[in-house]
Amino acid sequence: MAKLRGAFTALITPMTADGAVDYDGFRSLIRFQLDAGITGLLPLGTTGETPTLTEAEEDALAEIAVSECHNYTKRMVPVILGAGSNCTRDAVRYVSRAKELGADYALVVTPYYNKPSDEGIFRHFEAVSQVGIPILVYNIAGRTGKNISTELLSRIAELPNIAGVKEASGNVSQMMEVIDKIGRKKNDFSVLSGDDSLTLALAGVGGDGVISVVSNLAPAEVTEMTMAALNGDMKKAQDLHYRLLPFMKAAFVETNPCPIKYAMSVKGLPSGGLRLPLVPVLPASEKIITAALKESGLL
Repeated sequence: MAKLRGAFTALITPMTADGAVDYDGFRSLIRFQLDAGITGLLPLGTTGETPTLTEAEEDALAEIAVSECHNYTKRMVPVILGAGSNCTRDAVRYVSRAKELGADYALVVTPYYNKPSDEGIFRHFEAVSQVGIPILVYNIAGRTGKNISTELLSRIAELPNIAGVKEASGNVSQMMEVIDKIGRKKNDFSVLSGDDSLTLALAGVGGDGVISVVSNLAPAEVTEMTMAALNGDMKKAQDLHYRLLPFMKAAFVETNPCPIKYAMSVKGLPSGGLRLPLVPVLPASEKIITAALKESGLL
């Protein structure tokens, strides 16, 4: 497996005024990302409002993403397709779909709500690993209610086709432990930040980049910052990090992806509304987001 390194955008799903998926807008967002130099794209993640999409909508979005990325003439752009479920049978089916549609990787989240034991989590990833497509483990206890410990992740990492982890625990100490115990021993295992504001810190201790929300709006800037950090130009990376930091914070002033969709609408990018139970950000949050865009030089 080729090791993932760089900046990867967790894509929003733009909507039309009547709440339908804006497929033309989605295609234009992908082209915007590719032309800006983004390393790779992640459709059908949490940021893409996947819990409210139909499977037919998911299929169509995945097909567009794979077609646009794999036919991009300037370079190879990998597609990481969201494929998680708290039902192992469905997760295997979604990972199989990712493989059939030609995605390069599948992102599989910790089973949520049912809060399985460590053995249950291991068997869940064991099942999806057998499909035959590289798997990124998605560790985000804030949404799933269950943290994957480094000890458990070490065991999962020994399964076939496990390519790395999207680390969104928010615990830098745990991230460093993952790099030390797994990343430094398995050359093809990627440790990617799931938090924009921790990208620089993670790169500084040996991480491999970020799966970013902010890059929906600022793909060139996030890519430049990430690659500077990965290439050892920490002064440049720090300058870009602190420039973008106000917006990195504002992008999570309310539940993701509500703030980033509002910010993109301010910039005139395809975004549209949200599907219930998500709702537009409050007026007070609009002011925070707009001010942060200006402070970060993005507006």
